[in-house]
Amino acid sequence: MTNAVQKVAGEHGIPSGQMPGILSAVGGALMPALQQQSSGGGNPLEKLMSGGLGGMLGQTALQSLLPAQAQTQLVEGIAQKTGLNASMLQSMVPTLIPVVMGFLNMGANKPGQPGGNPLLSAFLGGGQGGGADLGNVLNMANRFLNPAQT
Repeated sequence: MTNAVQKVAGEHGIPSGQMPGILSAVGGALMPALQQQSSGGGNPLEKLMSGGLGGMLGQTALQSLLPAQAQTQLVEGIAQKTGLNASMLQSMVPTLIPVVMGFLNMGANKPGQPGGNPLLSAFLGGGQGGGADLGNVLNMANRFLNPAQT
């Protein structure tokens, strides 16, 4: 996930230090949509990811998960919080959402194995009233993958 996020940031000229805040906002926007879809049972990511090509979330699935108006509100909110250009963010969000979805889908069981997706459950709050912040997840992953040299 960290490499994909860094790639998206680089493609759009965003300083890597601003990506945790952007991911937190994207995660906050995705959480209610995924909670709603998971309330019907099963793994909502499995349904969404299978609709895309090569494991990427297709545009139709993206629109069903986060309609254009919600994407626009998300972009405006990120722009206000970060001071980044909204039109640049508008082109980045459809690229970043599949990265986040792919990351969350990494916790899914292999086909034919019983059980849920513990990574998705943790993100959605697992019934505990609060979920994981994707910005914090990115920061922890970066610390783990790039330990400070002493």
